[in-house]
Amino acid sequence: MAQLRQDYAKFEQVNTTILVVGPENEQAFANYWENNDLPFIGLPDPKHSVLKSYGQQIKIFKWGRMPAQAIIDKKGVVRYIHYGHSMSDIPKNDDLLEILKEINTSNY
Repeated sequence: MAQLRQDYAKFEQVNTTILVVGPENEQAFANYWENNDLPFIGLPDPKHSVLKSYGQQIKIFKWGRMPAQAIIDKKGVVRYIHYGHSMSDIPKNDDLLEILKEINTSNY
């Protein structure tokens, strides 16, 4: 999430809303958001319903849920999804921003 915070203004410039979904309960999520002063939206998902609907994987031997990033267009269509194999396997912001620019200029 630090990576997303670092380039938050760039995401705003391409008319993007960042929503982070996590498996923690509401209070734990709120505490994390407050302690880390995150500028984007956080959605607690302790029952894992959102996370399961997007196919996020659980790897017990790698400390739980693997990272997943999805880009959903304004019509609600998933236009990009990346499932990480470890906590460090996430796309670079520049790559996500390039995908967002393409989506925002397409005729979908």
